[in-house]
Amino acid sequence: MGLRTIVQDGDPILTKKCRPVTNFDDKLAQLLDDMRETLVEANGYGLAGPQVGILRRVFISVDERDMDENAEEQELKFLEFINPEIISTEGEVTQYEGCLSFPGRNGAVTRPEKVVARAFDRHGNPFTIEAEGMLARCICHESDHLEGITIVDRAEYFYEDTDGEEE
Repeated sequence: MGLRTIVQDGDPILTKKCRPVTNFDDKLAQLLDDMRETLVEANGYGLAGPQVGILRRVFISVDERDMDENAEEQELKFLEFINPEIISTEGEVTQYEGCLSFPGRNGAVTRPEKVVARAFDRHGNPFTIEAEGMLARCICHESDHLEGITIVDRAEYFYEDTDGEEE
């Protein structure tokens, strides 16, 4: 496995629409493993293909659904989404969210409270997931990256904007 460089604000790859994954092979598995290592190192919650310079419809997310909030140390679990599609949403909530490609910028973004998404795993097996809360937000955020949409496009305002000073 290896760390990948996280693409930063200003790189045009962040505004491009990603192509579907067609080969579920060792190269894809290596990309997913590298993305996982990169996400852990960056202390993030989700990471999409374009954020590591790959214009493919792939992202990973921390899966907190079975995590014990009271446990001091526990092994992180991850979800891998290949060619994801959000098939339904419910509710709406506005919260601040950040992005590894826009360090230090936290934007108020309105997202669905709940989502149902369909995707493939690294072996090409289809799955459907129902998510709410932070996981639903992450699925929407990372899916946006696959369409070339970032928090700069979605945020109603940024945290640093609320102090009355201009950027």
